[in-house]
Amino acid sequence: MTARTLQGFMELLPQEQIVFNHMKDVIAHTYELFGFAPLDTPVLELAEVLLSKSGGETEKQIYAFKKGDTDLAMRFDLTVPLAKYIALYNNELTFPFKRYQIGKVYRGERPQKGRFREFYQCDIDIIDRDELNIVYDAEVLAVIYTVFSKLELPAFKIYINNRKLLSGFLEYLGIADKTVDVLRLVDKIKKIPEEAFLAELADLGLADKARDGLLEFIKINGTNEQIIAKLEDFNIGDGLFAEGLEELKTVVAQAQNLGLPAANIQIDLSITRGLDYYTGTVYETFFDEYPQFGSVCSGGRYDNLSSVFTDKKFPGVGISIGLTRLFDQLRANNLLPIKTLTPNKALIITQDAAFTEAAVALASKLRAQNIAVDVMYRQCKFKKKMEYANKIGVPYLVIIGEEEAKTKLYSLKDMASGEQKSLDAAALADVLLG
Repeated sequence: MTARTLQGFMELLPQEQIVFNHMKDVIAHTYELFGFAPLDTPVLELAEVLLSKSGGETEKQIYAFKKGDTDLAMRFDLTVPLAKYIALYNNELTFPFKRYQIGKVYRGERPQKGRFREFYQCDIDIIDRDELNIVYDAEVLAVIYTVFSKLELPAFKIYINNRKLLSGFLEYLGIADKTVDVLRLVDKIKKIPEEAFLAELADLGLADKARDGLLEFIKINGTNEQIIAKLEDFNIGDGLFAEGLEELKTVVAQAQNLGLPAANIQIDLSITRGLDYYTGTVYETFFDEYPQFGSVCSGGRYDNLSSVFTDKKFPGVGISIGLTRLFDQLRANNLLPIKTLTPNKALIITQDAAFTEAAVALASKLRAQNIAVDVMYRQCKFKKKMEYANKIGVPYLVIIGEEEAKTKLYSLKDMASGEQKSLDAAALADVLLG
């Protein structure tokens, strides 16, 4: 039998997994920094639950099967399970409810570069009963900014919009009945030529005046202040448009209050997010110098998360980072934030098997102080031990020979500088903890 891995499933070497775990830990820590509580939901759900909000391509990609008389499916995102969770436990939760979830999801994607069948999503959502304060939309911006800053990734920009603006503008143009189809088309405008975009609008039955007006609207650019001023100049009487503009102004102002640099936040009226359940603020995040990566973090505001499961209203706002896809793109472009290749701070080696007992005792003392160390028990030439230490990328080497075992002064070698010194266990621990 040939050993092989299914297409669309990522497996990493240990040094890569360390970097992946570091990124995952940074994201989780940042989410908790903003008060989000961890949540986990089953990978397997009743098929009827997962299919409750799906359709089209999503439904075709779901892994579904039958066990006995029960139709089961593997979760394809973390949003539908959250909707079920809120419906089930809303009487036991305290609102506003802030949760984060980092877990694997499964989609039967066609295998290709950047498309995975099993991948990690890192989600946050803020849910409330009946109404959710708009300031939370700005806080989500602060979470995105903090995550990508802490990960030390390439320069990035968070593009924001409010779907009520475009919906209100379509009402003003007299084509509100085509809102869903138009928003889906606008969501593709950066991926298709302008002529093709106008042609597809024509296929929807839009007149030339409406098409030109829509194109002019979504191409409004400038600083955030300039774009807001231009939107105010439209003087559209539509209530939905006015509501969206006021919300957008509030989000931008509160983002400034939260200390976000203006260079990282940009209003873009072509950002709509294709999914129908977004109703207000929407976000997409791009690396400035790597637009080909696509959006690396996206999401938005929705009016009612759990409408399929309950008649209670639960508005929310949230975002998702596709960590597996992000990691894969960064790795392919040599952009990973590599700090270390091993979890160990030091490798302990002995000059002879007779000193194994001393090595084990020292390792136990260091581990008791939460210092990750390893002991090399294989007895081979000293040169081979050094080669092993270099290959695993350990920062320090502790050498124990006859003199070290007798005096309890251990030789500590800095693998980067080559500097070597003799230290007792306490001093050695201080260096490794530093």
